[in-house]
Amino acid sequence: MTLMKTFLGAAAAMAVTAGAALADPAIIFDLGGKFDKSFNEAAFNGAKRWADETGGSFREIELQSEAQREQALRRFAEAGSNPVITMGFAMADPLSAVAADYPDTKFVAVDVTWLDAPNVRQIGFAEHEGSYLVGMLAAMASKSGTVGFIGGMDIPLIRHFGCGYAQGAKAVNPDVKIVANMTGTTPAAWNDPVKGSELTKAQMSQGADVVYAAAGGTGVGVLQTAADEGILSIGVDSNQNHLHPGKVLTSMLKRVDVAVYDAMKAGENVETGVFTLGLAEEGVGYALDENNAELITDEMKAAVDAAREKIIGGEIEVEAYYTNDSCSALDF
Repeated sequence: MTLMKTFLGAAAAMAVTAGAALADPAIIFDLGGKFDKSFNEAAFNGAKRWADETGGSFREIELQSEAQREQALRRFAEAGSNPVITMGFAMADPLSAVAADYPDTKFVAVDVTWLDAPNVRQIGFAEHEGSYLVGMLAAMASKSGTVGFIGGMDIPLIRHFGCGYAQGAKAVNPDVKIVANMTGTTPAAWNDPVKGSELTKAQMSQGADVVYAAAGGTGVGVLQTAADEGILSIGVDSNQNHLHPGKVLTSMLKRVDVAVYDAMKAGENVETGVFTLGLAEEGVGYALDENNAELITDEMKAAVDAAREKIIGGEIEVEAYYTNDSCSALDF
């Protein structure tokens, strides 16, 4: 497949399939790149699945700086791409500035749910519900009674992950100790595997023997160090069990791939509005495959699956960090 490059500013390149139809969809990957093995890569997998199944093509860009966000939106809209899919909460402000200028273009915003924009499909996830389940697994697998959480950029979204995780762990063991750290306060926190490794070792020194990484590309360093040091890790967004077979306890699945696939499949007819995907919608969950089957006992699976049904049925209510910008189960 021939690719030609259209430059935004002096740096990053937008890959455009030669001869593509004007209505081809486009996707803007967040900082960290489409092969971060986590959030962006899940989105890429959804787009690739659509392309493989339909023979269609899509435009794409991997952002290199904050300044490119609005540039990319306008460039794709002017080129006729429809829909234009954006990854990450940081696209909210650029979308607010751009969407109204292109009323005939449909935009799809993953991890954005608060815009007043009639031509934007806004998709959020109940990350706290999926994190609750992996928190249960962490507490059941822990031998030390201490589990860890490593977030990427310190924002409410990542605290939302940590809050659900802490609640799930405490549902299994009310006395469990939870050590939590954030990687940083800027977007660079999504792509710092060295810092992820350092935080993992620091949490191990405090007794953690299971560590959950909700940190994008930074999580690669968490999982690698956990495997090297003989403790268990938990992946996020994509199924990361295969990265270190037998050493990744599970992964909290955030079905970004499905959200992107569905949007591309709907094309110009994609429905706009605000949508939240949780356990009931199979938008989040936990990964069980041949790479972690020996780590998850039948008793563990039964307990987590029962909790899943109780959450869906309303018998268990998982506290959302967003409700009061706080978490009773974890003091960040």
